[in-house]
Amino acid sequence: MASVTAKQNIVFALCKYRSLDPNDFSSDLGSDVKSMCTRILGSSGSGEIQVNNNELMKWIEFAQSLVEKPSVTLESLGKLNEELITKSVLVGGGLKPSEADIVVFSVVHPAVSDLSSSDKAKLPHLLRWIDYIQNKEDYGELFKKILLEKVQHIPSALKPQKKVDDTNAKKTVQETKEAISREAVSKAKKSSDPAKVEASSQATPDKKKLPEKELQKARQPEEVEKKDEELSVSLLKIQIGLIRKAWKHPSADSLLVEEIDVGEAKCRQVVSGLAKYCTPDQLTNRRVVLITNVKPGKLRDVMSEGLVLCASNHDHSIVEPLIAPAEAKVGECVTFSGHDGKPDDVLNPKKKQLDKITPHLFSDDKGVATFKNIPFMTSSGPCTSSIPNASIK
Repeated sequence: MASVTAKQNIVFALCKYRSLDPNDFSSDLGSDVKSMCTRILGSSGSGEIQVNNNELMKWIEFAQSLVEKPSVTLESLGKLNEELITKSVLVGGGLKPSEADIVVFSVVHPAVSDLSSSDKAKLPHLLRWIDYIQNKEDYGELFKKILLEKVQHIPSALKPQKKVDDTNAKKTVQETKEAISREAVSKAKKSSDPAKVEASSQATPDKKKLPEKELQKARQPEEVEKKDEELSVSLLKIQIGLIRKAWKHPSADSLLVEEIDVGEAKCRQVVSGLAKYCTPDQLTNRRVVLITNVKPGKLRDVMSEGLVLCASNHDHSIVEPLIAPAEAKVGECVTFSGHDGKPDDVLNPKKKQLDKITPHLFSDDKGVATFKNIPFMTSSGPCTSSIPNASIK
């Protein structure tokens, strides 16, 4: 990495973040990164506090170590990717980029830009962070935007579906036609009417006359796959709730009923299948993560107005509600980087939206709740589970 260029990038980005004139610090380009950043940070009223921030200085030293190397290695980027598994930003625990984020972003951006697609796919958390910073801060032509390549998380327990090419799809349609034609001939033979036999053997039903079930099988898999890909987690309204009260369901031993505060005028009543795994006392005053735009309905004659999201191990012997950060605000919506659509007011059960989305909800090997490898984020950090590599429903 060209040291001077890297330092120029840092000065420009950090000065823009602090609303300072980068020309005032051009003489500092001969200093090391730490000294240069310390002078910029100390030039404002809150500078002393910033300079004495150990976490901030740790990341400035990290940036300095990268600048001093001939190039930023994939190994260094991998360490940063690991650090970002449970964070949306490097310092502060929230969503607002800090000075540390700006400095590190300035150093790693050129290296990430030059990575191949296969190497980028190895760094999903770093790419998610890069995308967040570059959309929060405007650097014009200095840092050209890197397109975020979303990496789909496929658990090992799920076998990937094999794609069928156009030739196979067409072959399926032809085989379906021939099978129906043979069936028609067979029925005509049984009727002992030679005229019907001859007419049936010559008939070749076109695609429009195929039964609906057969047409469904013959549809090209690419169409079905495309529809599934368009189904975004943003359709779900996922909020942080606080259980104010919990009790046993009056007529079902496996169910509990909870009153959950989601910041509305009235608490929501939710029925959950948690009686085997939690007591009402264990749930009371606990923060949970729940879907609030499911269609309300009765479970064993008790109304339920939401769905508490829970993690479970492979044999469902351990089940627990997702853990919301202690400082997360009651009622705030969980967000997913790159998925900014508006939730449906009420999910339509007939479209089976939940059935298509929940297979992509898992906790990773660190216990962070994710949708296709993208963390469940709140203003105070990600939602988690004590069960790693768990399914979430």
